[in-house]
Amino acid sequence: MSKAPEVSRGPVVTPVRVVIALCLIAPFVAMLWVGSYAKTDPAFLGIPFFYWYQMAWVLISTALTGIAYQLWQRDRRARSAHQGGASE
Repeated sequence: MSKAPEVSRGPVVTPVRVVIALCLIAPFVAMLWVGSYAKTDPAFLGIPFFYWYQMAWVLISTALTGIAYQLWQRDRRARSAHQGGASE
């Protein structure tokens, strides 16, 4: 039996992928750590901290997810170019 040649795909964990993971995990950590924002002060435009903090994380999460997506696309393009344009 002949063995199929192994395809070198490079390391699975790279610095870019670590940044992607941090961008996607940060909102979960921020929202699950309720003790950090379960208070009313400081109020912003009369809105208690508890509410505006969560609304701010909606925007922050959107930005972080967009950044993670862009980094992922760049990583995929770099890997496919490195492999000689094989399988996309």
